[in-house]
Amino acid sequence: MKVSPSSPFQLIYTLFEHQYLGYLFESFVIQKDDAGRLTFSHQNISSKNAKEFDTGLDETDYELIKIMDSMQPDVLIKSFNKKKLKVNDFFLKIYDKNTGNEVLQDELKRHTEIHRSKILPLLKDKMLFEMGIDGEPTWKKIEVLQEPATVLFHFRRNEENTHYFPTIKYAGEKVEYQYKDGYILCIDPAFLVLENKLYHFAKNIDANKIKPFLNKKFIAIPRAIEDNYYRKFVAQLVASFDVYAKGFDIKTENYPVTPLLSFSKLASQQKTLSLFGDNGEATEQDETDEKILFELSFDYGSYNYLADKSQQVNVHVDHQEDEYTFYRIKRDLEKEKKVIRFLEDTELSLRHARATLSTAKAFSWIRQNEKFLTDSGVVLRQTGTGDKKYFLGTSEISIEINEGIDWFDIQAIIKFGEFEIPFKVIRNHILKKKQEIELPNGEIAVIPEEWFQEYAELFAFSEDLEGSDVLSLQKHHLALLSELKESKMAKVQLNRKLDTLSNSFEKIEDYPLSTSFKGELRPYQKAGYNWMNFLRESNFGGCLADDMGLGKTVQTLALLQNVKEQGIEGATLLVMPTSLVYNWEKESEKFTPELKILNYTGVKRQKKTSTFINYDLVITSYGIIRQDLELLREFYFNYIILDESQVIKNPDSNISKAVKELKSRYKLILTGTPIENTTMDLWSQMTFLNPGLLGTKSFFKNSFQLPIEKKQDELQMKKLHTIIKPFLLRRHKSQVAPDLPEKIETVRYCTMSEEQEHAYEEVKSGYRNEIMNKIESGDMKKSSFLIIQGLTKLRQIANHPKMVDASYDGSSGKLKEISYMLESAIEKNHKILVFSQFVKHLTIISNYLKEEKIDFCYLDGSTKDREAEVNRFQDNDAMQVFLISLKAGGLGLNLTKADYVFILDPWWNPAIEAQAIDRAHRIGQKNTVFTYRFISKNSVEEKIMLLQNNKKKLASNLITTEESFIKNLSKEDLVSILD
Repeated sequence: MKVSPSSPFQLIYTLFEHQYLGYLFESFVIQKDDAGRLTFSHQNISSKNAKEFDTGLDETDYELIKIMDSMQPDVLIKSFNKKKLKVNDFFLKIYDKNTGNEVLQDELKRHTEIHRSKILPLLKDKMLFEMGIDGEPTWKKIEVLQEPATVLFHFRRNEENTHYFPTIKYAGEKVEYQYKDGYILCIDPAFLVLENKLYHFAKNIDANKIKPFLNKKFIAIPRAIEDNYYRKFVAQLVASFDVYAKGFDIKTENYPVTPLLSFSKLASQQKTLSLFGDNGEATEQDETDEKILFELSFDYGSYNYLADKSQQVNVHVDHQEDEYTFYRIKRDLEKEKKVIRFLEDTELSLRHARATLSTAKAFSWIRQNEKFLTDSGVVLRQTGTGDKKYFLGTSEISIEINEGIDWFDIQAIIKFGEFEIPFKVIRNHILKKKQEIELPNGEIAVIPEEWFQEYAELFAFSEDLEGSDVLSLQKHHLALLSELKESKMAKVQLNRKLDTLSNSFEKIEDYPLSTSFKGELRPYQKAGYNWMNFLRESNFGGCLADDMGLGKTVQTLALLQNVKEQGIEGATLLVMPTSLVYNWEKESEKFTPELKILNYTGVKRQKKTSTFINYDLVITSYGIIRQDLELLREFYFNYIILDESQVIKNPDSNISKAVKELKSRYKLILTGTPIENTTMDLWSQMTFLNPGLLGTKSFFKNSFQLPIEKKQDELQMKKLHTIIKPFLLRRHKSQVAPDLPEKIETVRYCTMSEEQEHAYEEVKSGYRNEIMNKIESGDMKKSSFLIIQGLTKLRQIANHPKMVDASYDGSSGKLKEISYMLESAIEKNHKILVFSQFVKHLTIISNYLKEEKIDFCYLDGSTKDREAEVNRFQDNDAMQVFLISLKAGGLGLNLTKADYVFILDPWWNPAIEAQAIDRAHRIGQKNTVFTYRFISKNSVEEKIMLLQNNKKKLASNLITTEESFIKNLSKEDLVSILD
C-alpha cells in the first residue's frame, strides 16, 4: 500500500525472526491519520526510494536503511552464491540436515551478527516494532531504553560447589529477567529484549554471560573443576565486571609502575659474502647474523605484564589450602601509553611489545637514548645472553689526518669507556663487518653503527705502513678527507691546491692557452682546460665526461699543445675506436698543427716503439692495443688518453686489462657516457685513471654497486659522487647553454669497411676511365650526365653499398658510426632529425631502428599526412627520431623539439642543408642545435668538401642544381675527386 510523502508519515524499524538467519530488520514508512496516529497504510523503504521521504529522515536513518538493505536474504545470498538460485532454494540447500554446508552456515551467522551489532546501537530515539505473523510491521512496539543496564555477577562457594548467576539492574531497580520469554538480539555487545523493552549494557558485556540464565536460576560449578574454572573464567569477570563473592576473597591492590626494557640476543646462521677474501675477491663463508630483541613490560610490585597485554585490571588467583583469593592489580595505562609513545618517537617501534634491531643499531639506539631512558624511569635490563655481558658505556673515536709528501698519514684514538683500542684492530673489525669486540675486562663492546657508515671507505682505502701503527692514504682520496673534515668526523690538514680541487674546480687558477693553439675555447671549455692542467700538476688522472658535442677533443688538444709548449717531453698515446682516428687527425691539423702525429694503425704500421720519441701524438685503436700489448707496455708515455673510454667499462674484458698494463706519467679519459649499464663501468674507468681510488672490485661491488643499484641507497650514492667528484668533469648541454652559440656544426668522419672500400674502388675505377676519356676528347660539358651518374653512385656506396647492390651483405663504416651516434643521443634523451637525399639510405636506417626496437617518425615524398608525423614527433617526448628526405622535408616543417640534426650524405648544395638544419633551428627552439655531417673518409664526399673549402666563392654561393655545380668544376677538380 503506497504512502504519500506529502502527507504526515512516520519512519519505523521492525524486527522479525528468519527461519535460518535469526533476527533481521526492515524499515517502513507508516501513514499517519489526522490525529497523528499510525495507520495500517505502510510501505517498505530502502536506499532506492528513501529520498522520496527525505523530510522525515536524518543521517542515522539513511545509515540504518543502508545496513538493513544489505542484510536482506535476497541481497545476502548474492555475496555467498555465484549460481542463480531462488532464495528459498538457496537456504534449503545450505541448511539441509544431511548435505548442508556447515562452513557457509557459520559464515552467514557471523555476517548477520556483524550487521545486528551495527544496527542496534543506532536505534536510540527511533521507533522499533516487532513484526506480526501476517507481516504487519507495527504489530508490537518495543521501547528502546536510553540508559545502559548493569550486571552484577554472584558467586557463592559452599562445601560441594559454587553457584554462579548474574543480576540485572536498570535505573537502580532490579530487573526480573528469568523465565520471562526474553530473547537475545545480539551477542557482542549484548542486546536483550524483555517484556517489550530493548536493553543494552554497560561495560560491553558479552550476551553469552546472560543467555544461559534466561531460563535457569544458577549454574553450579563442582569442586572438581573449580580451580580451572576460577582461573580461566571467574578471574576474567573479576578483572572486567562487578562481582559479588561469598566463599572466597577479592582484594584490589595498587602499585607504582616501573617500565622495564629487556634486551637479549637472537642469532640465525646464514651464508654471507666476505668483502675481503683471497686476492681481494669476495668469498662465501658462514657468518652469524645476530640481532637484538627488545621487549617492553611493566612491573607492578612483584607482578610483570607485557606492554601488549593492556587492560585496566589484571587478576591473579592465589590458592592456599582451601582458600581462594583474587588479587585485582590496577594498572596505570596512561603512563604505559606514554612510555610506548616515547619509545616510538625514538624510532623503536614496538609490535606485540617487541622490537628487533641489528646488534649495531641496537647499541647505537641505547647510546643515543640513554638519557631519555633514565629520565623516563625505564629500567634497561640484559637477559638471555648467557655468560656474555655487553658494555653499555660511552665510545669515542678521534681521527687526525696529516698530509705527507706522497700520501696522507692517519692517526686515531678509539676508546670504550676507560679502555683504548688500537686503531688497526678497529679497522680490521669494520672491514670484516664484525660488530663486537672484547674489552680487557671481558665485556663485549659493540662498535657503533655510524662508524661503519662514516669510516668504512677511509678504512678500506687506507694502507699499512710497515713498522708503524700509522696508516696511510693515497692523495687521490682527497675528496673523502674533505668530507670527513667538513662533517667534523676527522681533523684534516690539506694544502690549498688540494683543498681547491676537492671543493670546486671553478676556483682553480687560470692557465693561459698556448700561442700555437689555432682556435678559441668557449668559457666552459676553458674551465675544462684549466681543470685538466691542474690535475696534471697534481699528478691525478681525470675523466672529461662532457655531453656529446661540447668539444672534448678540442679541450684535450689545447691541453696537449700547452704540454708541448712547456717543454714536457714524451709522446702521448691516444687510444680510440678505429672510426675516430681520422677525426682526431683532422681536428689536430686544424687546432694544433705543430703537434707531430703518428697514425699507429693498419697492417702496415711500423712496430717499433723507438719511433714514438719523434712524435707528440701516437694515435691508435683499442684493437691495436690488444694486438701490440707486449710491445706497447714497454714504452713510458707522457700521457695515455682513452677516447670513448666506456670501451673499458667491463673490468674483466681483455681490453680493460690491457690498457691497465700501459705505463705513463699522466692519464686522461674522454667519454660522453661514463656509465652505460652499471656503476661497475665507473669503477673500471676510474681504476685505470687512479688505481685504488674506489678500492678493490669486490669492495666496490658490495659497498657501492649493490646498495646503489639494488636498494637505491642515496647515502652510498652521495659518497661515491664525493669520491670521484674531483676527477670527473661532466657538463650537460643545458648547463653550459649560455656559453654555446645557437648552432654547433661538426663533421663526423667515417672509415669505410674493407668490403665497402673494395666496392667503392671498383666502381670508381670504371667511371674514372670513362669520364677521363670523355674529358680528353674535349666533350666535358656534354658529359655532365655521366659525371653526375658516376658521382651519385659513388656517394651511395660511400653511404652503404646496399644502395646500389641489393645483394651486398657486408658492413658499412658510415652506418656503424650513425648507429653509435643515434644510440648515444637517444640515451641522453635528445630528439634527432635524420636527413638524407636518398630514400634508400633512410630505408637502411629505418631497418636498423626496427631491429633495435626504436620507434621513429618518417617523411619522404610518398608520405600522405605530413602534419600527423610532425605532430607525433613534436608532441610525444618518447618519440626521439625523425627520418626525413631532404627533398620532402627541406621546407614547411616546424620541428623545434629536435636539438640534434644528422646530415647523412652532405653534398654540393649548402642551401638545402641549411634549410634542413633550420627545421629545428627556428623561432620556438629553446635549445642549442647540434648538427653532425657524416663524411666517409677518402671518398668523393670528403674530396668535394675539401674542394669547397679551397674555393670559398663556390662554397658560399647558393648553388641550386647539380648541373650548375658540375659546370663550375675544372678538369683538375674532377681529377682530384676521382683520384
